[in-house]
Amino acid sequence: MNMPCVYLAELGRDVPSKRENCRRFAAGAFVEGIGPAGGFFTLADNILPGGPREQAEYFNELQRIALEKTRLKIPLLQTEEGTHGLMCSGGTIFPEGPSLGSTFNPALLERIYAAVAAEARIVGIHQLFTLVVEPIRDPRLGRNEEAYSEDPYLCARFAEAIVRGVQGDDVSAPNKAIAGLCHYPGQSQPVSGIERGAMEISERMLREIFLPPWVAGIRKAGALGVMATYPAIDGIPAHASKKILTDILRGELNFQGLVLGEGGGIGTLVYERVAADQKQAGQIALRAGLDVGISFESGYMRDLIDSVREGRVSMADIDRAVRRILRQKFRLGLFERPYVDPARAVDGVPRAAHRALALEAAREGIVLLKNQGNLLPLRKNLASIAVIGPNAAHERNLLGDYVSRTILQEVVTILEGIRAKVSPSTRVSYVKGCNVIGSGLDEIGKAREAARAADVAIVVVGENERRAPDGTNGEGKDLASLDLTGMQEELVRAVHATGTPTVVVLVNGRPLAVRWIAEHVPAIVEAWLPGEQGGHAVADVLFGDVNPSGRLPVTVPRHSGQLPVYYNYRPSKAYWMSRSHYVDMPATPLFEFGHGLSYTTFAYANLHISPKQIRPAGEVEVSVDVTNTGPREGAEAVQLYLDDVISSVSTPVKELKGFEKVWLKPGESRTMRFRLAPEHLSLLNEHLEPVVEPGLFEVMVGSSSEKIHLRGSFEVVP
Repeated sequence: MNMPCVYLAELGRDVPSKRENCRRFAAGAFVEGIGPAGGFFTLADNILPGGPREQAEYFNELQRIALEKTRLKIPLLQTEEGTHGLMCSGGTIFPEGPSLGSTFNPALLERIYAAVAAEARIVGIHQLFTLVVEPIRDPRLGRNEEAYSEDPYLCARFAEAIVRGVQGDDVSAPNKAIAGLCHYPGQSQPVSGIERGAMEISERMLREIFLPPWVAGIRKAGALGVMATYPAIDGIPAHASKKILTDILRGELNFQGLVLGEGGGIGTLVYERVAADQKQAGQIALRAGLDVGISFESGYMRDLIDSVREGRVSMADIDRAVRRILRQKFRLGLFERPYVDPARAVDGVPRAAHRALALEAAREGIVLLKNQGNLLPLRKNLASIAVIGPNAAHERNLLGDYVSRTILQEVVTILEGIRAKVSPSTRVSYVKGCNVIGSGLDEIGKAREAARAADVAIVVVGENERRAPDGTNGEGKDLASLDLTGMQEELVRAVHATGTPTVVVLVNGRPLAVRWIAEHVPAIVEAWLPGEQGGHAVADVLFGDVNPSGRLPVTVPRHSGQLPVYYNYRPSKAYWMSRSHYVDMPATPLFEFGHGLSYTTFAYANLHISPKQIRPAGEVEVSVDVTNTGPREGAEAVQLYLDDVISSVSTPVKELKGFEKVWLKPGESRTMRFRLAPEHLSLLNEHLEPVVEPGLFEVMVGSSSEKIHLRGSFEVVP
C-alpha cells in the first residue's frame, strides 16, 4: 500500500543512497516492520538521469528483487508523472495545460498521450499520473498551468481522449499504461486562490462544474487511476471523505482502479484538524477509500499496523486496498511480463515522430490574440529584428511544470526559432531587458536602443519556471495579481514608445491581465508553455508558415479583482453587467473564452435545427455551413453554445455543448453537424437530480463565447 515518491528525503539525500534504499525497500528490508514496497512514484525522474536504457535496466533490477528475494514474489508497480510528457530524462516534452486546451482538438490530445504512454511502458513505467482534467476556475492558482480549460464540457472531452490515448483498448499492451486522472474531484477553486486551500463550493457546483470530466474519463472512458485532491470540500478533506472516494467515485462513477493519495495527502487530515495525528488520519483515510500512499506517512506504515492490532482498522479494509493493488498489477500483465527490453527502450520509440508531434501541438496551441493592421505575419527578409525579453532565450521557461530534472534533448528557444526562420540577410539582435520577476537586471535602455535600430521588435515576456529561485509558475506558485511581474511591463512600454512596430509574445501557464499591452501593442501572440519545440512553433506563426488556429480555453481577465471571470456565469451577472460596471474598469474580460484570430477569415451560414420540437428523451441535430472566405488555408474551431432560457433553477447564460476544429482551403465550405442529446440538455433540479425540463433552448454557433454568428432555437415539450 506504499509506493513512495523517490524525491523524499527518507529514501536518501543523494542519488546513490536513494538507489540503494529503493533496492532495500523493494526487498522489504528498508523500513522495520514494513514489508516490500508496492512500487515507487517519480523514481526515474529523481535517480535515473541517464535516459531510457538506464531506466529500463534499473526497473528490471527492482523487479528481479521483488520476484526473487521476497516471500510473495509480487511485481512492483511503477508510476511517473505524465502531465505533458513522460517526466524523466529522454521523455518528449509536449506543450502543457492551456496550450493543449487551446488546440480544441481532442484527437490531437489522444495522439499525444498515446505517445507518452509508449515512452513510459517501454522503460518499465506502468502508470501515468497528474493528468489534470479538472476545470481551471481560479487562474491565480499556480498549478492551473497543468490543466486545460475553465469549461467542464471541454475538459470532459479532453479527459475521454487522454484515457483513450494512454490506456487504449488493452492496458496490458506493451505501449499502454494506466491513466491517472488528477486531482479528484478538483482543487482549482481554493479559498483566496492559494494552493491546497479548502474548496468552499456547493454540492451543485461540485456536480455541475467539477464532476463532468470525471464522469467522462471514468464512467465513459474507463480510467483506472485517480489521485485524491488536497483540499477539504464542504468541510471534509478529500482524503477523509467516504462520500467522495467511495460513494461517488466507486458507486456513481463505477471506478474500478486505484486511488492514490497526494504527496503528503494523509497529513491534510491533521492540518485540517479532523485527525489528531497521522495514526488517526491513516485510519480515516483507509475507511474512506484511499488505496495507496505515495509519501513516507506513518498513517499508512507502522501506525497502520498498530491500528489493526488495536482493532481500530479492520483487516477487511486492508484486504480491500491490497486486492485493488493486485488487480491493477494483473490488469497490466506484470505477473506474466514483469521485465522490459533495455535495447528496445532505446530503439523502440519513434523519437523523431514524437518531436514532430510536439511541434504540431505547439503550433495548434498558439493563440493570436490581437493583430491590428495585419502586422503579422512578418516578412522573413526584414532588414533587422530586435528580439527582447526575459523569455526570448530561456529554455526551461518554455517547458512549464512537471518536467524532468535532466533534459537530454534539444529545447528550441524563441530566439533560436526566429534566427532559424529569417533570411540570411536579416540582422537579429537580442537584449534580455529584465528578469521575469524582481529588479535585479535593468537593460531597458539597451532594449530601447535595439528596438529603435530595428524594423520590428518582438518582446517575449510572461512567467518563469517553478524550480527557479524566484519561480512564478507551477505547483505552489500562486499569485495575488495576474499582472506581469517585475519590470516586464515597463520593458514593453519602453520598446513600444520607440515607434517601432511591436509584437508581444506571452510565455505563461495562466491567463495574464495585460491591460496596457492589449490597448497599445498592435500584435499579441499567446504562446502559453509550448514545450521543447516551442521556439520553432512561435516562429512558424510569427512569419506565417503556420496560420494560427488556437482558441482561448480560458477567459482572460482585465484584473484579478474580476475573479471569478469564467464565461458560463449565471443570469444575475449578465443582468447587472448590462446596467453597471466596476468604477475603475469595465466588467467585461480582456479576451473572452474561445477567442482567437487567424490569418484568414471564415463565414457562417445556413443554421439548421431539426427537429424543432422534441420530448425530454429526444435528440436534436444542429448543422451549419462554414466557409473560408480569406486568402489562405486555415482552421476554425466552430463552437456551439446552449442556453436553457427559462428553467426551475438558475442556469448559465450559455454553456459550450459542442465544438469541432475544421481545416479549410480558401473558398472551401464544410457542413458542421452537432448532436444534442439529453445529456447536453439536462440540468440539476432543486433536488440535484438530472432532468430535461420542457421549455425553449437557444442555440448559438460562433467563433467564441462572445462572437456568436448564428442563433436559433428548439423546444422541449412534455
